[in-house]
This record gives sequence, C-alpha cells and structure tokens, in this order.
Amino acid sequence: MDIIITRTIGLLGVAILVAIIARRLHLPYTVGLVITGIGLAAARLQTGTMLTHDFIFDLILPPLLFEAALSMHWRPLRRDLLPILTLSTLGVVISTAFVATGMVHFLNWPLTPALVFSVLIAATDPIAVIAMFKDTGVKGRLRLLVESESLFNDGVAAVLFALVLAWGTEGASMTAAAATCKLVLMAGGGIGVGLLCGGAAVALAGRTSDYLVETMVTTVAAYGSFLVSEHFHFSGVLATVATGLVMGNLGVLTETELLSSGGRTFVVAFWDFAAFIANSLVFLLIGLAVASVSFEGLGAAALVCMIALVLAGRALTIYPLCLLFRHSTWAIPANEQHILWWGGLRGALALALALALPPNLDHRNEILIAAFGVVVFSTVVQGLTMPWLLRRLRFLPLAE
Repeated sequence: MDIIITRTIGLLGVAILVAIIARRLHLPYTVGLVITGIGLAAARLQTGTMLTHDFIFDLILPPLLFEAALSMHWRPLRRDLLPILTLSTLGVVISTAFVATGMVHFLNWPLTPALVFSVLIAATDPIAVIAMFKDTGVKGRLRLLVESESLFNDGVAAVLFALVLAWGTEGASMTAAAATCKLVLMAGGGIGVGLLCGGAAVALAGRTSDYLVETMVTTVAAYGSFLVSEHFHFSGVLATVATGLVMGNLGVLTETELLSSGGRTFVVAFWDFAAFIANSLVFLLIGLAVASVSFEGLGAAALVCMIALVLAGRALTIYPLCLLFRHSTWAIPANEQHILWWGGLRGALALALALALPPNLDHRNEILIAAFGVVVFSTVVQGLTMPWLLRRLRFLPLAE
C-alpha cells in the first residue's frame, strides 16, 4: 500500500509540473501528460504498472463520466437529442462495420478479432474531448454536441463491445433474438440503475444542508451507480451518465431546495478537481505504458492502415449522418462537422476494453498494440492540432 501511495503522489507531482508548463506554452494538458509519460518510461524510471482494466473502469471512469454529465443542461441537450443519439448509436455501428471490413479486406484479419477491435476503438473518449475543450475554452452548441455525443457514444460502444465479445465466445449459438435481448438489457438496465441512483441521491441530499454530506452523496451515487450496474452486467458507463444528468439537472444546475446554495458550489468544484486528478493519472500512465508496448508485434504498415481506417470510419459517421439534418432545425454547420470528426479522440475507455480481453482471444496481443497505437496518435497528433483547427475554423481567436 505504501508503494502505491508513493507512486501515486509522485505521478501527481509530475502532473503538476506538466500542467504549469502546458499552460505557459498554450499546449493541451493531456498531450503534455502522454508525452511526459513516454519520456519517463524511456528514461527507465521505475513507476510500477498501474494501468489496468480495473484501475481505469473502477477508479478513473466514474468521476470523469459523472463530472461531464453533471454539468450538462437538459434543455439544450433535449433540443439536439436526435442528432446526438443518431451519431452515438448509428454512428458507432457504421464506424465499427467500416473498420472491421477494412481490416478483413486489407490486413486479412479474421472477422471476430476485427469486430472486437473496431467496436472498442469506435468509442470517442469524453475524457480526452472534455479535457481538450476545457483547455481551449470552447463553449456553446459545439461543446454540447461533442461532449454529449462522446458520452453517449462511450455507453453504446461499451455495450456493443460486450455483445461482440459474447458473440465471439458463443459463436453460432447466439441467436439474433438473444443478442437483441442482451443489448436492450445492458443498455436499459444501466440507464434504469442510473435514474434510480440519481433520483435517490437527490432526495437524500435534500434532507441535509451540510455541503460536505451533499458532496458525499454525489460521490456514493457516482461510484455506486457504476459498480451496481456492472455487478448486474448492465452498462456502468450509461448508469453513471444517467446519474450525473439527473443530479445535475435536479439539484446542481438549478436553483432548487434539493441542494443548498453552498452545496451546489462545492459539488461543482469538487468534481472538477476529481476529474482533474483522474485525467492527470490516466494520461500520464498511458504515456508510461505505451513506451513498453512492442509495436513490432503488429508492424508499422498495419498500424498506419488501422489509424487511417479509424479516421475514415469516423468521417463516414459524421458527414453522411449530418446530411440527414441539413434542412432541419438540427442542421450542423460544416465547420462544426469538421470538429466532430477530428475531435473524436480515443483514450482510456478503448484501452480499458482492450485490457479486459480474455487471454485466449485470437489476435489479443495485436488488438492491444493497435489500441495503444491509435490512442497515442489520437491524443498527441489530433490533440496537438485541435487548437490550430479551432482557430482556423474561427471557434477561437487567431493567434497573434
């Protein structure tokens, strides 16, 4: 335990320095963390292996998902719910099908591992996206579209990943009816658990005016909804997002008697801080872990092909689906579509799903290597160029 605490404090100390330097250089904080992690690993600094599926899923994801959902107003979300749900559901299916087809055709992968990789990499990680938008100061409808699509996209991708993995294990014994039932149960169960936990937490928090107790209630709700949902094999991601939306719109973002005024202010600040710590740890650990990955096991040409397929699959998701709304009140301007495409960063969720793959899965090692490669490209290359693209498209003032 002492070793874990020491390593964690050391990593947070490094993250503080990176944050200060990144702010002064006007660079995305998450990019700086990944690059620093790679540098520390290259220097053979002994930090220990902490990046595991359980670490990301049970410790990192709940506060990041909850904090993002907690700050999301229901009214503007409801106005754009149709395009958001279209991009995050049908979009994930299109991207998965395109990437899997490309891997089978160009790389001669078997269908099952190709589908497993394509669905886990289809998740556009809200951790990376939200951190990037906070760094650049982007607000308004664009931020809502990117963040909310990313949050729901994560939930859908996680559910489809479990379904594809079950199909790969059970094979022909899984019927279409059984797959549909499993899909509905996982998604519906997760949302149901989240709504119940969020409603119960708001009701409980309304019985006290102590801001510390109110904040503790939100903490139990965030982690509790995730863990309870995962225990019953529902979607923990959707459960935590639903809990955050309920608590945010019923208690935190509105002037109600359910939370005290001091409680609302402290809850927002607390979760902002918790998300900052989680972001700091996960991106630094990604950098540390990447340096130890043997990319020779996959090959440079195959990795470049996979990155190109992922980017093309994301483009095939955004541009054609946005055309469906071009003559409606939900029309998404072309410049915002470009941000939705290039801002579809991959991050910790893809790695968590890859790390959860069973050891006997065909091409497991190659899937893990490819996931790390795509995540690093996404975080570093797309993350570094996003501020430039935002300025180019007039979402940020041009640099003097």
